[in-house]
Amino acid sequence: MTDALREVRRAIGTVIRGKASVIDDVLVGILAGGHVLIEDVPGVGKTTLAKAIARVFDISFARVQFTPDLLPSDITGTVLLDPKSGALSFHRGPVFSNLVLADEINRASPRTQSALLEAMNEAQVTVDGTTHPLPEPFFVLATQNPSDYQGTYPLPEAQLDRFHLRLSVGYPDEDESLAMLFARQRDNPLEQLTPVCDKSALLAMQAKVRDVEVKPEVARYMLAIVTATRRSSELALGVSPRGALALFRSVQARAFLRDRAYASPEDVKALATATLAHRIQLRVESVHGGGRGDAVIERILGAVSVPT
Repeated sequence: MTDALREVRRAIGTVIRGKASVIDDVLVGILAGGHVLIEDVPGVGKTTLAKAIARVFDISFARVQFTPDLLPSDITGTVLLDPKSGALSFHRGPVFSNLVLADEINRASPRTQSALLEAMNEAQVTVDGTTHPLPEPFFVLATQNPSDYQGTYPLPEAQLDRFHLRLSVGYPDEDESLAMLFARQRDNPLEQLTPVCDKSALLAMQAKVRDVEVKPEVARYMLAIVTATRRSSELALGVSPRGALALFRSVQARAFLRDRAYASPEDVKALATATLAHRIQLRVESVHGGGRGDAVIERILGAVSVPT
């Protein structure tokens, strides 16, 4: 891990207090070149976290509030006629930013949600038959409220599979809550954040993550977990090949964050639930029995032999 990355973690921690593990997991998603879904109640700092990341990495940022009347063109952009020249020109939407915060993504219609699919998977958008590449790096940090489903459109499995990790922030403990109150007594710590590195440094970190060694035994351990999801009697749908690759990249990124040139089974165990639980589908009887995807993954982790 570089000194710049250590400073990035420290700087974000001054704004999002007591959530070092959440910060690390989001950085894992970014370093792995993936997108992150944060599922939590309002007011726990999801938007603040996204803004802090954009500031410390000095990358462009756009926030899109997803609502039922949001149109795909509100995200991707649209072709407009210039009344003076009579020429058509493409006006870019907010998706043409390095970091896009899709706030309450499940409140938009499926048609609008699907506008992000090509962007998230191909780093490009196609408007009026013309394909436009997105800037590098490109990340989507999406949020949704798990406790208020009125007027929402649940994300389909195809879109959930595009998210590298699904996380929850949670409430801070009492000491951190007290420190937060006094830290914001006169100003917002977010306003004090300054860039720690630039996008070229971030791209260099992503390249170094790909060089992290993954031993065949560790890779087989990952595949054993993935295969177990496909054979589980509790599941109607197991983890896809995209999910297996996401776990591989996540493990490399976590090892990089911990100053290791190699990945370990511990990295796999630490990230398996956040990487895989949203990619599986429970059988109807499991759902009615109160089953949860994360609990299934935890049981599989307990059953699959860990390599030594």
